Amino acid sequence: MIMTNKQEKFIREDYEKKIDELIAKMTLKEKIGQLVQISPSLFGAFGLTVDELIQKLVNGELSPEEFEKLDRDYHEDEIREGIIGSMGGVIGAEKSNELQRIAIEESRLGIPMLFGLDVIHGFRTVFPIPLAEACSFDIDMIKKSARIAAKEASAAGIHWTFAPMVDISRDPRWGRIAEGAGEDTYLGSVIAAARVEGFQGDDLSDTESILACAKHFAAYGAAVAGRDYNTVDMSLQTLHEVYLPPFEAAAKAGAATFMSSFNDINGVPSTANKYLLTDVLRGKFGFNGFVVSDANSVAECVVHGHSADRKEASRKALLAGLDMDMSHGTFREDLPDQAADGTIPEEVLNEAVRRILRIKFMMGLFDNPYRTSKEKEEKTILCAEHIEAAREMAKRSIVLLKNENNILPLKKNLKKIAVVGPLADNAEEMLGTWAVTGRAEDVVTILSGIKSKVSSETEILYAKGCEITGDKDADFKEAVEAASKADVVIAVVGEKSDMSGEASSRMYLDLPGKQEELLKALHETNKPLIVVLINGRPLTIPWVSENAASIVEAWQLGIQSGPAVADVLFGDYNPSGKLVVTFPYSVGQVPIYYNHPMTGRPAGKIKFTSKYIDGPVEPLYPFGFGLSYTTFSYNNLVLSSTEVKANEKLIISVDVTNTGNVAGEEIVQVYVSDVTASRVRPVKELKGFKKILLQPGQCETVSIELNVSELGFYNENLEYIVEPGLFKIYAGPNSKEGLEGEFNVYE
Repeated sequence: MIMTNKQEKFIREDYEKKIDELIAKMTLKEKIGQLVQISPSLFGAFGLTVDELIQKLVNGELSPEEFEKLDRDYHEDEIREGIIGSMGGVIGAEKSNELQRIAIEESRLGIPMLFGLDVIHGFRTVFPIPLAEACSFDIDMIKKSARIAAKEASAAGIHWTFAPMVDISRDPRWGRIAEGAGEDTYLGSVIAAARVEGFQGDDLSDTESILACAKHFAAYGAAVAGRDYNTVDMSLQTLHEVYLPPFEAAAKAGAATFMSSFNDINGVPSTANKYLLTDVLRGKFGFNGFVVSDANSVAECVVHGHSADRKEASRKALLAGLDMDMSHGTFREDLPDQAADGTIPEEVLNEAVRRILRIKFMMGLFDNPYRTSKEKEEKTILCAEHIEAAREMAKRSIVLLKNENNILPLKKNLKKIAVVGPLADNAEEMLGTWAVTGRAEDVVTILSGIKSKVSSETEILYAKGCEITGDKDADFKEAVEAASKADVVIAVVGEKSDMSGEASSRMYLDLPGKQEELLKALHETNKPLIVVLINGRPLTIPWVSENAASIVEAWQLGIQSGPAVADVLFGDYNPSGKLVVTFPYSVGQVPIYYNHPMTGRPAGKIKFTSKYIDGPVEPLYPFGFGLSYTTFSYNNLVLSSTEVKANEKLIISVDVTNTGNVAGEEIVQVYVSDVTASRVRPVKELKGFKKILLQPGQCETVSIELNVSELGFYNENLEYIVEPGLFKIYAGPNSKEGLEGEFNVYE
């Protein structure tokens, strides 16, 4: 049995014997039941969507009685039969315990069920969207965020989250970029491990731990044209160097489950991709958990044109290494005959069952199937400690993009502040995408946060200005009047939460609706204009970048959006976030990312170079960029050696000084470039970072250790190599600025 070190500590030797004994007793129907997850609710992508069901109700295709029954069908009879291994969408301690009791006490073998849910960035205590959290570069805080989500979800009867999403994405048109850690492989790998460890803790049998699920395996973030569910076509070298490392990091951190992706890779759907699910995941990565499909993706192999029918799709998926079907029918309906006649070998079916049962034993469900109670749920959900952590995570996620003439931080005793924009007093949109159990009633809006921060003498003038979307003529009169009377204008604009996330690809990345027109009208008042962006992806905002006095990238920060934004606006927290994804000047530049390969004709002044004739080649804001209310200088870049072997370590040291007047945090970033290689390499790649806090005038020598073995690449034979030669090293505040040095790697 191949296991990672983290997985080994979760497994007891006696599990395997018990699993074998249990499998020997199981009927074919019971075995296949373990390979299926069904959902009792209308939530998620199981079968018809909520909107589709409601439309059927409106059209008379579904009676109210049928609709009500569907909403409350928990499949108790099938649980008694012992043919349901997992359920999604069961929320609440009482309901999960009730259904678990049926499985344990009324089914023939008493096998416990797994209850899963999309707990992506918090349960009821909704944290910032994952893309925002990544901008903090605060790995401990990201891990804590996942841990709190696990505590609340487990208290509500959840065993398993379909997170973290560790897809690398270089295309902001893709809506699900909001769910990941951005465009960088190194940072994405570090964060993937942290989130797995946060969800799972040190012991899966701990009742406050839940199973992590690294998704979407693999390369889902590279969908052609940024269109969700679309095909992926790339070299195997790019797959292994850019898109797979975060998954390997998740596996090494002990992730108990993986989820296959909707897309095909080079013509083979991930759901039925033996190379991915068996050769890479179980072979190369040493993964020993189980793999679940994304919703209905087994049946979609037919639509891909990879399988003639659902039977073939089910067979191909199981033989490729998929263990559990997230749908209502495919495995259940299309595997039994094939297993009975030997088309699917018994040992293949048994091994998939074994993987799922092993996880249930590792969670301690056979010994302690009722891991929570109503009392525990009420005590844990939205407790003060969790809310405070959400505020801390939120303010660390904010990125200051512009601060002309140090307009920020604002004084709390200004006479009049105009707060305008469709997102200023909007609670629901602060939750962001995939806040499944989040509630608008728990959110503190930005307007409320500002009101609670200023002095009693300060007058807040609020006007909505326009809607988030829509092309109808907007009446800016009230907003302009408020701005004209104020000392400063805070405009809160951006996207609705459902404009990013799954199935929310965008062709244009401008501010939607009339929002930019509103900003232009406010700008004409000649009052300082501070723009607060609420969004789930990078936006193209060249006019805003040129004309606003200050730009605060606040993303979608969850229930503590208002207090966190106010903390930054008024200087109670000095912003420290850095972009983890490039902001394009125009959507025409997409895909755009900092670590692009070198080209023989890099952009220059002459015509025949790699650039555009109608716009800049450089992005609006680069990867790693973010301002502070103080300034930092970098000096004295020192390498521990200029000649190193591939199996050695290299220490990079640099002096960083706070040259401003207030304390601030800086994220020191180290990039490496392989100058000459047998394959064209990226212009630079992030290979280390460290977040430090410096008082005014304080200097700290920051040391970052690099493993030279991690500076390699895959050759044409898919062999990982570190070639001898010259490397350049960069240390600085972002991917475009910093000190430069060099070293040689020799054999």
